Formats: sequence, C-alpha cells, structure tokens
Amino acid sequence: MSGKEQAASTTDKNIEHRSHHRDQDKIVGYFEILQTNPNFRWLWSGQVVSLLGDWFNLIASAILILNLTKSGLALGVLFTIRMLAPFFVAPLAGICADRYNRKHILIATDIVRGLLLIGYLFVKDEKDIWLLYLLTTLLYGVSGFFSPARSAILPDVTSRNELGTANALSATTWSVMLAFGAAIGGVTAGLFGVHTAFIIDGLTFFVSAVLLLQIKLPNRSDSASDMRSGPQLSSISYMFRHPDIFFITLHKAVIALLLSSGFQVAQVEIAKTHFAIGIDGAISLGLMFCMGGVGSGIGPIVARLWTGDKDKPLRRSISLGYLIGSIGLVITAPLLSLPIVIFGGFIRSIGGGIAWVFSTQLLLQHAPNEIRGRIFGTEFALFTLMGAIATAIVGALMDIVGVQTVLWGMTSLPIIPALLWWIWQSQYSKAS
Repeated sequence: MSGKEQAASTTDKNIEHRSHHRDQDKIVGYFEILQTNPNFRWLWSGQVVSLLGDWFNLIASAILILNLTKSGLALGVLFTIRMLAPFFVAPLAGICADRYNRKHILIATDIVRGLLLIGYLFVKDEKDIWLLYLLTTLLYGVSGFFSPARSAILPDVTSRNELGTANALSATTWSVMLAFGAAIGGVTAGLFGVHTAFIIDGLTFFVSAVLLLQIKLPNRSDSASDMRSGPQLSSISYMFRHPDIFFITLHKAVIALLLSSGFQVAQVEIAKTHFAIGIDGAISLGLMFCMGGVGSGIGPIVARLWTGDKDKPLRRSISLGYLIGSIGLVITAPLLSLPIVIFGGFIRSIGGGIAWVFSTQLLLQHAPNEIRGRIFGTEFALFTLMGAIATAIVGALMDIVGVQTVLWGMTSLPIIPALLWWIWQSQYSKAS
C-alpha cells in the first residue's frame, strides 16, 4: 500500500471512529427508545400497569382506615408501615438484586403482591384494622425486593446513551401514573367503594408480570455470573470510601423526610376535613395526588432540557429542586381553597421530582454494576426509614396541633438540604 493510500485509510478510520463516538454520545429521544429498544419497552409497559394499581391502593387504603378509625394517628401508622416494611428487607433485597436474575425478581414479586391483594377484600370494619396493617406490611415488604431490582436492571436493558432518557422516562411515567392512577383511583373509591379499587390493583400486578416475562436480558445479566464472582462488596463500606456516592444516596431519604411522605398524610386530612369531594374526600384526595404526579413528571423533563445528562448541571439542579419544593409548601400551608392547595402541591412536586430523578441519574452514571443493586437497596432502605419517621411524626402532630400548623412547620425544612448539598458541591468541585 502506498503512503497516500495508507494516509487515506487512516483518515477514513479516524472519521469512522469519531462518527462512532458521536453516535454513542447522542442522547436518544423518549419515543425513540420505546420504538427501538424492546427490552426497555416491556419493562416500561410493566411499570405503567403496575403503578396504575399502586395508586388505586394508596387512595383506597387511606380512605378506608380514616373512615373506619377517624384517627390521624391510625392513618399515620398505615403510612409508616408502608415505608418501614421495605426498610427491613432492603439490605437483603439489594444483595438479591446483585446475585440473582433481576428480571425473575421483578416477576416473582409482582405475582406475590397480586395474591396479597385478595386479603384486602376481607377488611370490612374497625376490628379488621389489624388485617389491613398485616397485609400492608407483607405487600410493601415484598415491594422492597422489587424497587432495588427495578433500579438496578435499567442499565442492563439500555445502552449508555439511552440511560438518561430511560431514567427520565421511567420517573415521568411514575408521575403520570400517579396523576392518572390517583385521579381514577379516587373516583373509583368515591363512586364504587374501596374494595373495587383493591381488586383492580391486584389485577395490575398479574398483567405486569406477563409483560416483564417478555424481557430478554443480555447473557451477563441473565446468568448473573459477573454478580456472583469476585468479592461480595459492602455498599456501606463502598460508600464510606466514596463519600460523593453516599451523599447522592441520601437525597431520596431527605425528600421522603421533608417533602413527600409526611405531606401525603397531610393531604388525606386536608381532603377529608377541609375540602371534601366524594365519599370521605376520595375525589379531592385523588385530584391532589393527580396534580402532584403531573408536577413531579414535568419538573425533571423541563429541567433536563438544560442539564442533559451532564454531571454538573444535574448536581446544581438538585439544590434548586429543594427550594422549589419549599415554595410549594408555602403556597399550600394557608389552606385558602382547594385549587390553591392543589397548585401548591403541584409546585412542591416539581421540586421534589427534580431532586429525585437527578439523584437517581447520578447513581446510575457512577455506581458500578457489581454493587449497583446493593447501593440502590441502601438508598431504598434510607428512603423508607425516613419516610416512616415522617409519616409517624406528621400523623401524631396532626392530632395535637392540626394539619395547618404542621404544614407551616414543614415550609422551611427543605432549605437545609439545599444549602448542605450546595456546600458539598463546592468542596467536591475543588477536590475533583
């Protein structure tokens, strides 16, 4: 080959190499990933169906227990159980997500949860409250295995340039299904009773399992050989050696403690005693959760137009999310009217959604595959623990000082993590 031919060949290879990297760096669109990636499409479809039932269950359970007991504390206990049950299984769930087939974990947990929903049909009066608590403990204990596996499997079914899109779409789907599921669930419970909502919830789990069965994981994930071989790392020791990962992992716990879990308990009381529409305020509650879902979906999508999947903008937006959440609580606290309360919840959820989705994206981009499940398991454990604490405190305080005072007390709290995260980012930027 002549010198000119060699030079031409080298130039062609360089052009091809640069083109390949441009293709890898190109961010995939939301509709494009559903069209071109069948594995993610099945995973996403299962999520849509399952989440629809989840919000039916939340509305129905909250209305049922408040109707039977008339107690804010009893309602707080229900929400506490919903958060605390996954906490106790999360460490084991993270290990399972790293050692075993993540697809099989998702399918098995869906089937078990569908069967457990049958028991909710036997909760008829106040003496059956123990059964509602027991079933909720089992249901959300099983869900504690689902969530880390669902988070950990996402990079297994997507390429690098699809990951950010898949994460944002999954989070938006959660929000949209919160909106539709809560609204439809509120109407269903308000018009046809809570037991109808429980039946629909159970059916959605079985449909989700059928959809997830269609996923075909790559050999490395299907056999989980890379997870079983090598030393079994501890997520806690890993995060202590990588403090940035640790601080990112804390965000969902902070969101649960200061922005979401306690606020959900307060919303039930607001719907029932201040702006009741439908049986026991079921329709009002559904509308509140509906607009909260819309906000948490819109926030990350709009913010991602600025951040993309770039590390620094993602980090900066998290502090902004907390501040937006605080503004939403300020709008809600006076309880001036149902539309204003719904709008305040909408703004609060925009901020919470940004902090939630972008912290997840940072973990997906930085957590290594061999310990990813345990990191998400630890994150989920912290999230559920803080959520349980928040629901217990808010439920008890509502009986003592009333829901409006509780809301005013919550308004300034999200400013604290916004400042702490900003300080850490200043130090992290200098160190890196």
